[in-house]
Amino acid sequence: MAAVPTSPLFLLYVGTFAVAALACFASLTRLHQITDSDTRRGLWALLLTSGSWATAQVGFLVSPTPVLKLGWYTLGLVVGLAAVGAWLYFCSAYTGRTYHHNPTYRRLAVGVYVVLVAVKITNPLHQEYFTTTAVTTPFPHLSVATGPLHWTAMAFSYALAFVGYFMLLELFTQIDYDTRPLFALVGITGLPVVLDIIGYTTSYLIDITYEPLGVAVFAVGVAFAYIDQFDAVQLAGERDEPIIALDADNHIRDTNHAARTVFPTLNGAEGAQLEQALPHVAACLNSDDPILPVQQSDFTRYYRVTETPYGTVKSGLGQTIVLTDVTERERYREELERQNERLDQFASLVSHDLRNPLNVATGQFELLCEELCVAEENEHAVAVERAFDRMDDLIGQILTLAREGRPVEQWDAVLLSSVATESWGMVETATADLRVADDVEFKADTARLQRLFENLFRNALDHGGPDVTVTVGVLPDRVGFYVADNGPGIPVEDRDSVFEPGYTTRESGTGFGLAIVAEMVAAHGWTVQVTESDTGGARFEILGIETVA
Repeated sequence: MAAVPTSPLFLLYVGTFAVAALACFASLTRLHQITDSDTRRGLWALLLTSGSWATAQVGFLVSPTPVLKLGWYTLGLVVGLAAVGAWLYFCSAYTGRTYHHNPTYRRLAVGVYVVLVAVKITNPLHQEYFTTTAVTTPFPHLSVATGPLHWTAMAFSYALAFVGYFMLLELFTQIDYDTRPLFALVGITGLPVVLDIIGYTTSYLIDITYEPLGVAVFAVGVAFAYIDQFDAVQLAGERDEPIIALDADNHIRDTNHAARTVFPTLNGAEGAQLEQALPHVAACLNSDDPILPVQQSDFTRYYRVTETPYGTVKSGLGQTIVLTDVTERERYREELERQNERLDQFASLVSHDLRNPLNVATGQFELLCEELCVAEENEHAVAVERAFDRMDDLIGQILTLAREGRPVEQWDAVLLSSVATESWGMVETATADLRVADDVEFKADTARLQRLFENLFRNALDHGGPDVTVTVGVLPDRVGFYVADNGPGIPVEDRDSVFEPGYTTRESGTGFGLAIVAEMVAAHGWTVQVTESDTGGARFEILGIETVA
């Protein structure tokens, strides 16, 4: 058994790789502070494989026999190759890409890794990857002469590593954020290549793989010095919106160009309190309304203000404020509100202007009947009264149709069985029967949902007769509920027309009942369709409800 060298240079080599391994393993304890889970997993794998790689280098140097040295060296080749995959996973996750989730890439990576590992561990059989020679300078160690398979695998590994570098550098150069410290840390991971070249071409350094040293510096820099900025850069890279980074004390730490464009007062505002620099943004964060109007020249833009925590326990949790432009949506909402108000005013005006002369005509007709002593059963008088009543119903239905289409603003948690039962009690049901098959809790406007049920129940009674059975239940295969009856049903060719205003198959019907149902369904953001029930009657299915867990 050969003695372990004790020269200062040997101890420097062993100590350097041992420190690199310890730095990688120690950094693992701090990765829980990285907010993005995929990035955290990728960096965790990178530090674990790099630390193991550095440990294998220590074992290669200090092992007393050639067999042990070969074992450690082969282990270093295996975990070093795994580090390339971990590096790519980390780079893809950190830059917001999804390559690390692509099943094709993952299967290909595992396949290539298995093939290359097989080539490396079977080197004693083919000697095409490396050969070894015992040398005594600059200290006794096992010199490795690499073969053609090694250079092929190394070229492939470095090509993949540079793909990761490209993803990171593209992120750093595209975002408006101070990335110089991280830029330098990433650059350091590539410096060991220079040491590899010197070791291979000269006698100043031994021919050994130095990459774990660069990863160790990167790990210490990210985990112990720049983890806050590491998180903030990732957040900035994922978003094009205005971003304001705050420290734990609500001081402005950094901003991007988009934020400074929207708020010129942010120029030179680093270190200032948010409440002082942007009081309206601070007020918006503390209010229940996250929409912030910002006056820009001759028009107003609207932003949804959200905040995301980042940072470490040591430095304190800061906040990243993101302003998402929702101007088009807000303008559409305001225009929709104005249209609804105008429509409501128009419907009320029409209703008023129609009901006044209708009431006058009804009153005058009743007086005329009294003066002429017209019998109540006179068919002409009865026809006129029915016409007046129908006109009054139409006016009421038109007004309801106009009002029920307004988008729902107040959402309540409702129970299907409760609303259906209450609605059934508001309808003249005679001897009809209501059955609730099953139940679900979901969000709706309670008042409008009740009117929706009332219209569907009246429709069933009008077409199915006084003895109709109505069933309410939950759809088994989709998110929604249904109202079914055992009446005559609706022919297939008429099912697309039943929701149109004015469509009716009854002489006395107004044709607005199901149209109002469709408007109330649309106001909730749901959809409605009609099909045939299990008993051959009509079945109305309402889809798209949001259930309450």
